[in-house]
Amino acid sequence: METYLVGGAVRDTLLDYPIHERDWVVVGANPPQMLKRGFKQVGKDFPVFLHPETKEEYALARTERKSGHGYTGFEVHYEPDVTLEEDLQRRDLTINAIAQTGDGKYIDPYGGRQDIENKVLRHVSDAFVEDPLRVLRTARFAARYHHLGFTVAPETTALMAEIVRQGELAHLPAERIWVELDKALGERHPEVFIEVLRSCSALEALLPEVEALFGVPQTAKHHPEIDSGIHTLMVVQQAVRLSEQKDVRFAALLHDLGKGVTPKAEWPRHIAHEKRGLKLVKQVCQRLKAPNQYRDLALKVCEYHLLCHTARELRGQTVLKLLQNTDALRRPDRFEAFLLACEADARGRLGSEEKDYPQADYLREAREICLGVTAEMFVGVEGKALGEAIAGERVRRLDEFRKDAGSRRSPG
Repeated sequence: METYLVGGAVRDTLLDYPIHERDWVVVGANPPQMLKRGFKQVGKDFPVFLHPETKEEYALARTERKSGHGYTGFEVHYEPDVTLEEDLQRRDLTINAIAQTGDGKYIDPYGGRQDIENKVLRHVSDAFVEDPLRVLRTARFAARYHHLGFTVAPETTALMAEIVRQGELAHLPAERIWVELDKALGERHPEVFIEVLRSCSALEALLPEVEALFGVPQTAKHHPEIDSGIHTLMVVQQAVRLSEQKDVRFAALLHDLGKGVTPKAEWPRHIAHEKRGLKLVKQVCQRLKAPNQYRDLALKVCEYHLLCHTARELRGQTVLKLLQNTDALRRPDRFEAFLLACEADARGRLGSEEKDYPQADYLREAREICLGVTAEMFVGVEGKALGEAIAGERVRRLDEFRKDAGSRRSPG
């Protein structure tokens, strides 16, 4: 019975990258032996055990044989005769197929250390095509290690494209797709996740609403980058710079979906794209079973990002409606997330990456002005009349604020 450290802990040690958990593989053992040593079994499809003290996961060495569709369609063999090399061979990428002994020696039968040195994400074997989840995992690793210079090997991209051609992605549960997308949104370069999926035609299968943006032109005056898809990736990049919140990054990814369905006769203009996009955002969130927090913010950003950009020119009544519709008065945290996504949109354009976004502070001030108008100011007024009085006073103060702000911006 021999135990080896495997997977992400070994990989990230070699990359000098933060390690969040450690996984182990056990060679030459069976479930009764593990239970006798005090391990607690938690795996259903194959034996995985928790260490009695560290609670780290220990899995019996295993091999897999494709027996159906999707990432669960495998027959698993985990007898004591399975070797470490056989267990490592079933893994997705060479950088994930390195083991380490207790005395620190590396066992690397598939060239993972060389690929780390060459900064390449490469499949271990042709069995890579048997698990469609590996398309998303590879794209996610590309997003995680992009800043270190990693790219996907061309031959691995070809296998990913083969998985797509076979229609295997259709067998992935929405929950598993969402897990990978959500993890990718938390990386330094989630836009690379999208780019890698595009490179093997997986984006069209998984997020056709986003794929539809590429090749759709916009007016050069507002979008020197022209292409709506490129703009979307730039917005996601900016969202990463502005916030660690994954719901903000998700909203950035979906904010312009309406441009993908603009009739070609109207190109490069996209009038009312923010309204057309709402149906598509709902469609994506329902299909992927996105959490309500992500869905709600994405819908707000899709519908109101243009109003946010023009906030300083809006009448008081329109500003009040914008604040109410974005939950600014009741949920300041959600409003801040909305402002961050809108700022990312404004900066996600060629030449605008470092520009200020004064609209955000303007709306924050407008919000404070509205909160300064309370029911206590209208003694004796009740019911509907009270609500109208509060709204009327807020609009009056917002109009004054707009004039004052405008005069401060005027040269004279």
